[in-house]
Amino acid sequence: MSIAADAKEMQGEIARFRHELHQEPEIGLDLPRTQEKVLKALDGLPYEITLGESTTSVTAVLRGGAPHASAQKPTVLLRADMDGLPVQERTGVEFSSKIDGAMHACGHDLHTSMLAGAATLLAERRHQLAGDVVLMFQPGEEGFDGAGHMIREGILDAAGRRVDAAYGMHVFSSLEPYGQFCTKPGVMMSASDGLFVTVLGAGGHGSAPHAAKDPVTAAAEMVTALQTMITRQFNMFDPVVLTVGVLQAGTKRNVIPESARFEATIRTFSEASRDRMMTAIPQLLKGIAAGHGLEVDVDYRGEYPMTVTDEDETHTAENVISGMFGDSRLSRWATPMSGSEDFSRVLAEVPGTFVGLSAVPQGVDHTTSPFNHSPYATFDDGVLSDGAALYAELAVSRIATLAASN
Repeated sequence: MSIAADAKEMQGEIARFRHELHQEPEIGLDLPRTQEKVLKALDGLPYEITLGESTTSVTAVLRGGAPHASAQKPTVLLRADMDGLPVQERTGVEFSSKIDGAMHACGHDLHTSMLAGAATLLAERRHQLAGDVVLMFQPGEEGFDGAGHMIREGILDAAGRRVDAAYGMHVFSSLEPYGQFCTKPGVMMSASDGLFVTVLGAGGHGSAPHAAKDPVTAAAEMVTALQTMITRQFNMFDPVVLTVGVLQAGTKRNVIPESARFEATIRTFSEASRDRMMTAIPQLLKGIAAGHGLEVDVDYRGEYPMTVTDEDETHTAENVISGMFGDSRLSRWATPMSGSEDFSRVLAEVPGTFVGLSAVPQGVDHTTSPFNHSPYATFDDGVLSDGAALYAELAVSRIATLAASN
């Protein structure tokens, strides 16, 4: 049977595993229950298992059994992230989260269950593989740089040599029709940085602002000025997205507080814009503070780089998708997504690509359905077998091509 057909036979098993994961989401780098579930799913399969030291990651290496001409066996990495989000689930699905204040709102439970399904599919074809497969079950994608931790602990060399190609996948609860695979060569997702600002003033009575140094009005001016700066100093065809998600000050309406603070996320799509933001923002905010006779502390933190896919590896993935599911199931994004991914760290080290998969519930309008991270975001189990099959086929076909070229 084909990989796709075998994956269809496993659909129920993969879905049950996904539901188990969904009911017990864990956040950050420490996911002990999730790690335990993954290890149980891999139990009995011929993988060499390594557990993370700084995180509850799982690295599983499958040694191919087919002969290979070169001493350097081809190696392919497949990645799935495992962590949830601090979101109170409101989907109403039967397998809703049992953990108060935590939810798999970004579909990582699908990624993990699909890769676990692929683990079985690949193990069954071990004798056909003239190379090795590295499975990367990663914690902490949601703002904890789990990929960075795993790279520092040697995931890219887990098979004994640097991987030749790396593939990741991400499901969406919106954007595209059900079952659609999405690719984009080059810059696919933005870089993500954090901005943490504290405006330092002098408190006083709300009736006498002249006798105090009001940090609130200065902070409000800064928030607005940041948006104006982007439109005046940056090329609209090289976009920058800055969103203030935290704005805090004061304890009572008639008290001028000592300080005000805000936090923002910054998304850029080129190194030039990213570098410029790192200097332009502190310059602007310090100028505004000085104009008000205040001081400001600006903490600009570089976080994730842009997700840049390799053109050849993207073509490889597209050919596999078309061959397995037909051309109608494949779309190319014309523009990057302004979300960010720590799989970008893997792609910065080795050639690879990232594939989107729409898990919009069948019959639901993908243009209005709640997007990832929403407490109402729902993902259709129907894509699980296709995702598992794609993971497995990417490894099998890429190893075969690499082995033939050696």
